[in-house]
Amino acid sequence: MLKKSLLLSPILFLIASPVYAAPTNESLQLSVDLVWVMIAAFLVFFMHAGFAMVESGFTRAKNSLNILMKNFLTISLASILFFVVGYGLMFGTSAGSIIGTDGFLLSGVDDIGFFVFQAMFVATSATIISGAVAERIKLGSYILLVLAMTSVIYPVVGHWIWQGDGWLTNLGFSDFAGSTVVHLTGAVGALTVVLFLGPRLGKYTGKKVNVIPGHNIPLGALGVFILWLGWFGFNGGSTLAADPTLVPMVIGTTLLSTSAALVASAAYTKFRFKRVDASLSLNGVLAGLVGITAGAAEISLAGSILVGLISGVLLVEGIHLLDTKLRVDDPVGAITVHGICGIWGTLAVGLFSTSTGLFYGNGFSQVGIQLIGVLAVIAWTMLSVGAVSFIITRFSSIRVSEEEEVAGLDFAEHGSNAYELKETLLTDEALPLKNGLGLADRLNNLSVGRTEKKSS
Repeated sequence: MLKKSLLLSPILFLIASPVYAAPTNESLQLSVDLVWVMIAAFLVFFMHAGFAMVESGFTRAKNSLNILMKNFLTISLASILFFVVGYGLMFGTSAGSIIGTDGFLLSGVDDIGFFVFQAMFVATSATIISGAVAERIKLGSYILLVLAMTSVIYPVVGHWIWQGDGWLTNLGFSDFAGSTVVHLTGAVGALTVVLFLGPRLGKYTGKKVNVIPGHNIPLGALGVFILWLGWFGFNGGSTLAADPTLVPMVIGTTLLSTSAALVASAAYTKFRFKRVDASLSLNGVLAGLVGITAGAAEISLAGSILVGLISGVLLVEGIHLLDTKLRVDDPVGAITVHGICGIWGTLAVGLFSTSTGLFYGNGFSQVGIQLIGVLAVIAWTMLSVGAVSFIITRFSSIRVSEEEEVAGLDFAEHGSNAYELKETLLTDEALPLKNGLGLADRLNNLSVGRTEKKSS
């Protein structure tokens, strides 16, 4: 009897078990869309490795550990704050088309995948500030700025443009993946803080502009490659669906614009400075990425090449203008890459969009709308970041001391170094000046070898 019941139990189990319906076309499509957006989110997350490598490679070795910590803290703080308050302000029910009023702590939010994807964007905008203020800002001051950017400043801009009832959205403003929302917002914030900070020690001597070279350009170049890869997810994932027509088009325009920008910046530096400048050319890649981000879904493949070519030239001239004429010390060129090229990319939609662009017979209307959006974001970001920076300076200096800056922020802020230096700072500072070496040269050569010291 027992054996019979054991034989019958599998049959009874099958009969009693519920019948599961086969997946529908709709459910499969939702799953495929989710997988694509999550892969894109992973790629955008990986971009932060690229930002850290570019920033550390293009600056001096004595600040590398500090830069790495800033980038880790940025992505971590941004994710938490966006969950707590930022997402609600950005995508919550609109109050006057200005700001969201619900969805805090993701209350009532079902699409967690969309939150994750957007959290990567808010962190990207904040980390733009890190590069521009590198080598002289206090870590505590930087953290306070990240808190303000990710909890309020960036989400307000996002609500205006990416929330369905935002006032710029209602106006017809177009920014597919964030030339303005992400990049211009971050760049204007960076410029505002840099104006409070001032230049690095030794950057300017009278009328002379001193070059402070990065310590590891190959590291920076690898970071640029990583950013280029991640940007396929940045732009491609902004489709929010695995659309077999739209996704390849977006990635195609991203590829071509970036390639054209690299070629343009390399060729233009050869024409402008009689040599192909590697660091400017590498930044040209990023310029092309930022330039096409707003119009990646509505600019043709041929149009994206033109956008990239102009981005590459703007990058070179923009960095030269800020560095030598306006004396804005931006160690990695972040303000030009994300700001000037972000403005260009936003306006390019009004020129090259196949549906609303001037060059397709649609007049200046879209250009005007794009310009209004750019000016509004610049005004809001500069005022808000300026207010936060001013408040910080009322309680403490936003900048490290001269001694800490000379020693390097690795040791001053973290009590350690990213690299094992050959000599100590005290010994290097005891070196006499020779051959007209100034402060910039001392700062750049804090690990001079014993052989050179003996010969001097």
